[in-house]
Amino acid sequence: MKKILILNGPNLNLLGKREPTIYGSETMEQVLAGLEKAAAEHGTAIEYAQSNHEGELVDIIQRVGFDTDVYAGIVLNAGAYTHTSLAIADAIAAVPLPVVEVHISNVAARAEQIRHTSLIAPVCKGTIAGFGTRSYLLGMLALLP
Repeated sequence: MKKILILNGPNLNLLGKREPTIYGSETMEQVLAGLEKAAAEHGTAIEYAQSNHEGELVDIIQRVGFDTDVYAGIVLNAGAYTHTSLAIADAIAAVPLPVVEVHISNVAARAEQIRHTSLIAPVCKGTIAGFGTRSYLLGMLALLP
């Protein structure tokens, strides 16, 4: 059974507490419980990692991204690094494992202009945004055969 890595960037450890009008009140633990159930129904499993540090996210992508015997893909919410990190984009481009970019909010509709540009989108299999925490489920489903 292959795994899908759910990988979160900065401040997503505060999900459920941070700006609930934008990100909702569901905690990451609650999101993961739903993802585990859905993954099991599709004969797969999930693994979870989160870091507030850009280099650690790069390290995780590099570690998992070449292990195509174990992993089916990565669902990545890079948080603010989506808009600023060439290092994360380069790590995604360097590995054969597919990566789906996800965002809880519709970043294209956000007031801050910088959030309208994703440096990682061009190297990802696809992008899912604006569906709340269901974006993670949609990203996971996109990686299943």
